[in-house]
Amino acid sequence: MWLVRDGDVLATVEVAERFADRHRGLLGRETVEGALLIRPCRQVHTFGMRVPIDVAFCDREGRVLRTMTLRPWRISPVVWRSTMALEASAGAFERWRLREGDRIEVRGACR
Repeated sequence: MWLVRDGDVLATVEVAERFADRHRGLLGRETVEGALLIRPCRQVHTFGMRVPIDVAFCDREGRVLRTMTLRPWRISPVVWRSTMALEASAGAFERWRLREGDRIEVRGACR
């Protein structure tokens, strides 16, 4: 699957919708390839993670409400209007020029 903004492919993306997948997230990974979209999600943590990550909280239309970089062993604030969180390696959002107000979508084969 692909993470897309305005018709441009930003990265490959995994979608975590089942409880176990959402709970595991990026834990245990040495590096982050592409991105992980977690839904539903209003808050994330990096407890047990080894690397910092970029996080974008998005509403149901895929509009980016808030972005941040979280170092390991941190917890994000709750973003009440968020229905999903996009996680990627720290610095990815800067490379992708992903900003608050952008609209993202997932394209490709879904389960």
